[in-house]
Amino acid sequence: MLNTVETIEITTTGRSTGMPRRIEIWIYAIADRYIITGTPGARDWYANLLANPTLLVHLPGGAELQARVVPVTDPGFRRTVFTSAKTWWYRSQNPVDELVATSPMVELVTVELSAG
Repeated sequence: MLNTVETIEITTTGRSTGMPRRIEIWIYAIADRYIITGTPGARDWYANLLANPTLLVHLPGGAELQARVVPVTDPGFRRTVFTSAKTWWYRSQNPVDELVATSPMVELVTVELSAG
């Protein structure tokens, strides 16, 4: 199901408030892994996921998935993500080495269809 979309909405839990925080973001299926990333710099969604690695993924059409993430820290795989044809936009904004070194990146490691 995630293989066919690139834009999703996610709901994280605010690290300070504990309140739900919903945003639109891109997701990529690369090397049989589901990756959420962003441009270099501090991002609230990433800080929220570091504090609480669970999220709700809202898919087009109304389906929702419960998921858990882990930060992607392996430089080799991070380079694979940022040199993929799917992530061309990021390379148009920043050099690959900067993206690899400083961009927030998580992988969805467990995904379950929500009963909601």
